[in-house]
Amino acid sequence: MRSAREAAQRGTPPSGYASIRAHPARLLNVVLDTLDAAKAEDVVCIDLKGKTSIGDHMVLASGRSQRHVGAVADHIVRKLKDEGFGRARVEGQPQCDWVLIDAGDVIVHVFRPEVREFYNLEKMWSADRPMERLVI
Repeated sequence: MRSAREAAQRGTPPSGYASIRAHPARLLNVVLDTLDAAKAEDVVCIDLKGKTSIGDHMVLASGRSQRHVGAVADHIVRKLKDEGFGRARVEGQPQCDWVLIDAGDVIVHVFRPEVREFYNLEKMWSADRPMERLVI
């Protein structure tokens, strides 16, 4: 098994996980197209550049029920693997109230509507960057 550092230097994903060097625009398009195909609702894409180092984009979407949230998440994970992005890291799959999919440069959150409203990540992550708030 090769180390993550060796894999990054070669440009290949470490041991089957999503490539940390994947082309961000292509990755984002695959995620958005897959959410559309899976009938996810209220899809929002937030640009994270300059806000955090966790990724370039955060995508939030809603499913109509726990079953729909799980199906949407499964569909995304399968599509990422089929498109050559490797295995994405997934959290929250058993409960399917809120599933987080870490695909490297794109972080995907799939919520039930009530859970999404409660956590309101759009408000937190859509806030202006500190330099944008300064009035000169």
